Amino acid sequence: MTTICRKFAGCLAVAVATLLPATLPASASEGVVQPSDGDLAAAVRVAGQPDAIGLARSNFRQVAHIEPRRITMGEKGIPVYTLNPDFVRGVEGAPAGVLRSVAVTATADSGQKATLQAMPEGPGKWIAASVFSGNDEETLSARLKPGAVLLNEPQINGWYELGPDGVVLLQASLPQTPVGKFVPLSDYQREVHGRYADKLPGSDYQRGGGIGFTQATPPPADTGIPAGIVAGLITAGVAGVGVVLVVVWRRRRLTPR
Repeated sequence: MTTICRKFAGCLAVAVATLLPATLPASASEGVVQPSDGDLAAAVRVAGQPDAIGLARSNFRQVAHIEPRRITMGEKGIPVYTLNPDFVRGVEGAPAGVLRSVAVTATADSGQKATLQAMPEGPGKWIAASVFSGNDEETLSARLKPGAVLLNEPQINGWYELGPDGVVLLQASLPQTPVGKFVPLSDYQREVHGRYADKLPGSDYQRGGGIGFTQATPPPADTGIPAGIVAGLITAGVAGVGVVLVVVWRRRRLTPR
């Protein structure tokens, strides 16, 4: 169940991009599409609802083995972007990242933290989809320069600062560049193209059952993600490259909806 949910969480980028009312930039160097203030506020409101708090409570029980008397949800939503398959392919005008979720930190009265992922269910509508242990998104976003966003390269569990002109690796389980080194967008595109372009949907790698393609598509009821989004993911066929690596290397426990 955890592997399946991680796969869908990592693949949600295309579905999110189609649901949010935004226009793609003319080039990757112009930056990714930012969620509106209204979308961020809606995601934070969802995180404060009883079902979302219940998800966080389940995560604290399963991971920290505690029974919080009180859980406080953060008032800030952190946009989290994931590596864009079209950027990997080298599609002209494709931004390096596409919005995956809005992260909201949950804090137990004992001090332990978890991160709720709010995901869009339709235009202007958000759901509490899952909860990860820890607060990587909050911690790393605090290190971003003004105008930069948090980009995840899930295949290496890599977190980057993505700016208008390039990326800086903040941390990774399998780093491909030195932490803190600035890499221009053009160089980063060449790097991820070399790592993943031959592993995208429709490739021989996929057909041969490479990493990320060995698991059959689960029924929507088992994922905790609305059927409409699941259908969009299946239709889009966004890359699941590196799902096994994510499961092995991302040392965070996931509580699905």
